[in-house]
Amino acid sequence: MKMRFLAVCTALAAATALTGCSPLAASGGGAQKVTLWLMKGSASEDFIDKFTDTFEKEHPGVDLDVRIQEWTGIGEKVNAVLKGTATESADVIEVGNTQVAQYIETGGLSELTLEGLREWGNKDWLKGLSDPGSVNGAQYGVPWYAANRVVIYHKDLFANAGIKSLPKSRAEWIQATQKLDKGDQQGIYLAGQNWYVLAGFIWDEGGELAVDTSGQWRGTLDDEKALAGMDFYKQLQALGDGPKGADEETPPQSEVFARGQVAQIIAPPGQAAAIEAANPALKGKLGFFPIPGKTSDKVGSVLTGGSDLIIPERTKQRKHAVDVITALVSEQWQTELARTMSYVPNKTTLAHVVEGNEGAASMAPGAAQGRATPNSARWAEIEAENPIKPFMTAALTGQDPKQAARTASEAIGKVLNSDR
Repeated sequence: MKMRFLAVCTALAAATALTGCSPLAASGGGAQKVTLWLMKGSASEDFIDKFTDTFEKEHPGVDLDVRIQEWTGIGEKVNAVLKGTATESADVIEVGNTQVAQYIETGGLSELTLEGLREWGNKDWLKGLSDPGSVNGAQYGVPWYAANRVVIYHKDLFANAGIKSLPKSRAEWIQATQKLDKGDQQGIYLAGQNWYVLAGFIWDEGGELAVDTSGQWRGTLDDEKALAGMDFYKQLQALGDGPKGADEETPPQSEVFARGQVAQIIAPPGQAAAIEAANPALKGKLGFFPIPGKTSDKVGSVLTGGSDLIIPERTKQRKHAVDVITALVSEQWQTELARTMSYVPNKTTLAHVVEGNEGAASMAPGAAQGRATPNSARWAEIEAENPIKPFMTAALTGQDPKQAARTASEAIGKVLNSDR
C-alpha cells in the first residue's frame, strides 16, 4: 500500500504539478492511537480512567489505549516489542526499575536524556529509580513511582513495653526491640534470608553487593564492610523467631505478624492491608517508621523498588509517547498516583504530597537516598539463583561468615561476567 501511494502521488505531481500529496491527507484525519502498557496492580482502575480521559481531552486527535500486563512473562513480551517481533505494539511501557538494564542490553530503546533534562526535572529524580535506567550518561528509563521497605509496628505492644518515642538510630532500635522480645512475644520477625533488608545494612556500612571495575564484575559480600552489615542483621534477627533458612515469604511475614504476637516486621507499608485483612482486630493498631540508620541524623539505606517508563525505538508515535510520559510524571498525576496507591513520587521535591498518608510518608525519607541493585543486565539471574540467601543462613547458623560470603561473591561474579 505504501509503494502504491507513492506511485500515485508521483504520477499526480508529474501530470498536474499539484503539491500537498501526503500520507496525512490520505489517512482521513482519524485519531492517532498511542498504546500504553501498565503493569497489573501499579495503578487503580479509577486512576487509569481519569488519566486517559484527561489526556485525550488535552491532546485532541489522540486515542490513548491503556493495556494492563501481567508481571509473569513480561520480559519476553517487552523484548519482542523492542526487537520488532511482537504481534502487538506499545509506545510507552512501564517496567520494573531493576529490569531496565536488561532491555538496554537487548537494544531498541529510545534515548530520553534530553527530555529528562529539559522537561522532566531529572536533577530531582530518585536515584534508586533513575540510576538503573541510565547507561554511560544516557537515560532510557524515566522514573515513575517508588516503594521501599519501612518498619511496620504494633502500637499496643510498643505502648505496653513503655516505648514512647520511635527509634531513630540502630542503637535505639536494638534497645527497643530487646524490650519487646519477651515470653511468647517477638521483638521483630525477620526471616533469615531477607536479602533486600540486608542490602540496606550493607550500604549503611559503606559496602556493596557487587562492583564493576573496568568491565569486570566482582561480588563483594566478603568485604569487611559488607560483613559488618551482615553482623548487624544477625544481631537484629536474633530478637525474634524468624526462620534462619527461609525468606520473608516462607511463610508470608504478614501472616505471622497478623497473629498478634510480633512487634515489628520490615516490609513495604502496603503489607499493612494484608495484615488487617488476616486479623481485622489489628485495624488502627499498626504504625510505620523509617528503617533507622547508624546514627539518628540519617535514616537507613533501602533498596528502592518501583517502576520506570520506557519508549521503544520502533514506535511510530514518539512525540505522543513523550507527551504521555510528560503527563504521567507531572506533579498533578504524581500526586494523584502517590495518594491513591500509597507510593513515593518520582522526585525528592514531591515528597510532601504524601504527608497525610502515614505509610507512604514513612517511605519518603528512605526513598530520598534509596539505592538500586547493581546495574547489570544479568542481575535478574542473580536473584533467580540467589547465592546471597545461603550465605545469610550460613552466617546466622554459626558457620564461617567470611568463607560463606566468599563463596557467594564468587558465584555473583561468575554470573555477572558470563556470556548469555
